[in-house]
Amino acid sequence: MKVMRTYVKGSRAERELIDYFSSSGCCVIRAAGSGVNSLSPDILVFRRGMQIGIEAKAWEKENLNIDREQFVNLRKWEEISGINCLIGWRRNRKPWVFVPLAVFRENSKSFGINWENANALGKKLEEMA
Repeated sequence: MKVMRTYVKGSRAERELIDYFSSSGCCVIRAAGSGVNSLSPDILVFRRGMQIGIEAKAWEKENLNIDREQFVNLRKWEEISGINCLIGWRRNRKPWVFVPLAVFRENSKSFGINWENANALGKKLEEMA
């Protein structure tokens, strides 16, 4: 049951971003299989002169860790597509922060960042559109 709650929470976070970027004049695509495979970012955002891939994470803990396989696939996707990929992270009652893959720290099983560093190194939602 926990997996289903996590999926619903993640889908809600993705829809929130889709609505925001769409209402800001961007074209937005939600990746097929988003939340199921880890081959591409959850959403793609386009506007003249801007194209980004966003992997959306609604995660309450102080540290965000992305599974090694998913992170490597996102870097590979970024390299092949030429489109910057960001991790969009939101905690309850906290604003979204968008963090480039390059600032995540590698550990034995994953790549991670803490909330303080994400806020210092990432961009806020209003800086994105």
